[in-house]
Amino acid sequence: MKAIIAFSVIFSSLLYCQIKVPDDYKKIPDILDTTDYLYPFIVPDKDYAYWRVLSNDMDYEKAVIYESQAPDFMTINEPVPERGFFQRCIGNNCFSYILACKNDRSVYFSNEQQLRDFIGTVDNLPEAILLAKTYGYSVDTSTLFTGAYKIEENHILMYLMQSKGCPVVKESFWVKINRKSGKLEARKNGIYARDENCSPL
Repeated sequence: MKAIIAFSVIFSSLLYCQIKVPDDYKKIPDILDTTDYLYPFIVPDKDYAYWRVLSNDMDYEKAVIYESQAPDFMTINEPVPERGFFQRCIGNNCFSYILACKNDRSVYFSNEQQLRDFIGTVDNLPEAILLAKTYGYSVDTSTLFTGAYKIEENHILMYLMQSKGCPVVKESFWVKINRKSGKLEARKNGIYARDENCSPL
């Protein structure tokens, strides 16, 4: 058992050395590893009079994660959808969704593809991180090979991570997002960590 642990430590150290992030990439700010802080940076692809990001919390006021500027006379209070994007669990406060107002009608965005459609053109880094999250990638700002970016005219390039399984296996990825189409390409850089303490639910 000790030999396996020692091998894992050595293996992880070797991967840390092998994954090289180019010098022209910048560190993703720590605050952007929290999904709820990304929503205010969304510039919707279409013109909405008003929109909210909500969780499925039973208390509607607590459910509001972010809301755009609303006209004084407008209120939106619609039923909660059965599911949303970024499903974490089953039950209360387990997923998010967007409720928007267009042409005096309510419009829901309640899955990952609909969130991509709502974002549309990728205008900035937070939008790129959100879009990548719809494909299962996330930010870990503790290392550059899981938390770095470069913005080009037509693409946003990032080093992100995926965490899977139990015990948890963490893997670094290079991700390229087309700013106009939102198309995502990814390349594996290798597994860099394993959490042997994980217990199945």
